[in-house]
Amino acid sequence: MLYKENELKINNSLTGEKEVFTSILDGFVGLYVCGPTVYSDVHLGNCRTFISFDVIYRYLMHLGYKVRYVRNITDAGHLENDAEEGEDKIAKKARLEQLEPMEIVQRYTLDFHKVLQQFNNLPPSIEPTATGHIIEQIEMILDIIDNGFAYEANGSVYFDVEKYNESNNYGELSKRRIEDLVAGTRSLDGQEEKKSPLDFALWKNAKPEHIMKWPSPWGLGFPGWHLECSAMSTKYLGEKFDIHGGGMDLKFPHHECEIAQGTAATGEKPVNYWMHANMLTLNGKKMSKSTGNTLLPEELFSGNNEVLGRAYHPIVVRFFMMQAHYASVLDFSAEALNSSEKGFLRLMEAIQVLKEIKTSEKSSIDVEALIQKFYTAMNDDFNTPVLVAHLFDAAKYIQAVNSGKATISATDKERLTKELNAFVFDILGLAELSEEQEGNNESLETVMELVLQMRQQARENKDWTTADAIRDKLNEAKIVIKDDKEGATWKIQ
Repeated sequence: MLYKENELKINNSLTGEKEVFTSILDGFVGLYVCGPTVYSDVHLGNCRTFISFDVIYRYLMHLGYKVRYVRNITDAGHLENDAEEGEDKIAKKARLEQLEPMEIVQRYTLDFHKVLQQFNNLPPSIEPTATGHIIEQIEMILDIIDNGFAYEANGSVYFDVEKYNESNNYGELSKRRIEDLVAGTRSLDGQEEKKSPLDFALWKNAKPEHIMKWPSPWGLGFPGWHLECSAMSTKYLGEKFDIHGGGMDLKFPHHECEIAQGTAATGEKPVNYWMHANMLTLNGKKMSKSTGNTLLPEELFSGNNEVLGRAYHPIVVRFFMMQAHYASVLDFSAEALNSSEKGFLRLMEAIQVLKEIKTSEKSSIDVEALIQKFYTAMNDDFNTPVLVAHLFDAAKYIQAVNSGKATISATDKERLTKELNAFVFDILGLAELSEEQEGNNESLETVMELVLQMRQQARENKDWTTADAIRDKLNEAKIVIKDDKEGATWKIQ
């Protein structure tokens, strides 16, 4: 097994340290990732998280682990603003569109699956829903009450944070002090039911107008958002499992509450390694619906957007995301995507060339050392940008062999072919574009490069009429030219 030959290290959000990964059961990994709340189109920030953990899932399997990957669907219990007031997000969308809540769930679950398929994500091993696990959630609440860490009030059940903190450390994941949390907690609807403003709902009493509700020992109600993941991860991965992942925005309070719930129910911490993917920015600014600085996957794939100006293939976007570490902020811009697209095509070309290159008696470089760099990068907390850099080194070497400037033995060619294909397709999850897709991208880039050269020549000759005519014709074709001190760039409107 490769996992016994390679020392994988993971940056554990719980400890803040990069730790050698040791699975609870030899050869097996339990992986849980918080899935979407299905009340709207999945956005690119969510996609980045799921793509990052898809790569992690793929690499663990490549190392020989048998992985059970659980990613939930939240289809109830997630209130507005992630608080304990307001409407259920799904029920609100259903009311606004005059539909049943499960119609909303179905529509956006299908959209979620479609988008991730376009990104070439593998499906998880299990995809449980919150509404399908109401019984498990009620059972976990009863365990937490029996252990003295929760209490009932007017048909709702709240987690007793201060009681828990007497023997545990609430805030250990997000590195927050309970005193600071109490001081910073604002008054919420229903606050008078709680012993402390920090206490969070495990079960909420449903008002008569609340659509999504279930019978429980405390009356009609619905589960708390945090509880759902604890119940589902415990059912399918056990009381203690290996890796829990999600977006950085879930670290507090969602994941903090999961640790508290799991510990209160079973007496031990539920997860060994916590991992968090960072956010996306767009043209250097935080993505936000309120400012219009946002982009849906479909707008990116179709080119029907005013932010980037042209379409990008989902696989190119996936490759672009690989060029930043999952825990780092990643900025979307036309320039960065264009550069990534060119790099992707170079890499695909090298893989094709590798099939045809002639072999020699000896290789001019240490091919095995190059391949080991692939593993070293991924074993260092799944460092995809370093891996991509080494893949480009391999592409450069392949082209050098093809041009007669380097040599490769038959044995090394076979070895490099196997490992290059494994890392590019099986681990990074990339795929070759069709000849039509690849040709269209290359042709447009080539034509625009020539047009901009002609326009620059006209400007240098002070032939403003020709330069302006080129610009105007491109505008008519909805291609905008932007001039700056570094030269001219273009984008499709």
